[in-house]
Amino acid sequence: QVQLVESGGGLVQAGGSLRLSCAASGSIFNIYTMAWYRQAPGKQRELVANITTGRSTNYVDAVKGRFTISRDNAKNTAYLQMNSLKPEDTAVYYCSVHARTALYAPDMRFWGQGTQVTVSS
Repeated sequence: QVQLVESGGGLVQAGGSLRLSCAASGSIFNIYTMAWYRQAPGKQRELVANITTGRSTNYVDAVKGRFTISRDNAKNTAYLQMNSLKPEDTAVYYCSVHARTALYAPDMRFWGQGTQVTVSS
């Protein structure tokens, strides 16, 4: 299995910045796409950003120009730099990866436990 541990969440004022980290560990053969999702109270979980092994990135329109996703393959870690934060960015942020645990194992999706981001107005 692959374990994901997120960190970096917290309380910040509107306009501030936070940097989330997602460290993967466990039985890892290869990690493919890494992604950040978020879920606000009463809303469905939504994709915020993802990054492929080739470092192609994709963002939800609401965060374009403010958030930047990156990855360090040597550390099996993904990052989400969040700038110009808004109250509507308040949510639990989850890391997710597609990975294989062995050469002939299937490609599977793994989730972290989430980290709370709260933006005050």
